[in-house]
Amino acid sequence: MYKLFQMQDSGNCYKIRLLLSHLNIPCELIETNIIEGESRTKSFLEKNPNGKTPTLQIDETTYLAESTAILYYLAAGTDFFPLDNKLEQAQILQWMAFEQYSHEPYIATSRYWIYLLKQSVKFAEQITEKQPRGYAALKVMENHLGENDFFAGGKYSIADIALYAYTHVADEGGFDLAGYPAIKNWFQRVVDQPRHITITEPLRG
Repeated sequence: MYKLFQMQDSGNCYKIRLLLSHLNIPCELIETNIIEGESRTKSFLEKNPNGKTPTLQIDETTYLAESTAILYYLAAGTDFFPLDNKLEQAQILQWMAFEQYSHEPYIATSRYWIYLLKQSVKFAEQITEKQPRGYAALKVMENHLGENDFFAGGKYSIADIALYAYTHVADEGGFDLAGYPAIKNWFQRVVDQPRHITITEPLRG
């Protein structure tokens, strides 16, 4: 059985739990509080030298880090990342790269400071600086979802999972989604997927 070293409130860890639930794959969850330094211990760094969650233990000696890599590993060959359409694969990866480089650094980071660290005053200047580029990412998503139900291939994929994780809690990072109706409609389409779980729910068995 897989083991997932994770932090429940982390959007990156939620991505993995959500896909595991969709695929009905059993996995032992090992809570690892990064705020309290639990991912910086000697034993954890032996599993992931970068000292971050999520980290997926595949077997006794094999560990895989980085949410994008884990999503690919679990989804390859399934409906969430089909292997028979090269362009569709590239489009999924395109949106996952967008999430990592144009979305997460602004929306997820702001949420980390405000919601997890409870230090919105301390990081007020940095949060303000993040807002324009965070909203720019949301605008790109809104424009795409105004014409498409999902992000790639016309169907739900790991691109949607990757983007949903932090977008649906963007308000916890100080972002107002009132002006993004297409994103809100997409939220409901994600929630309607079989075996959906929320960020606060345990992994379903």
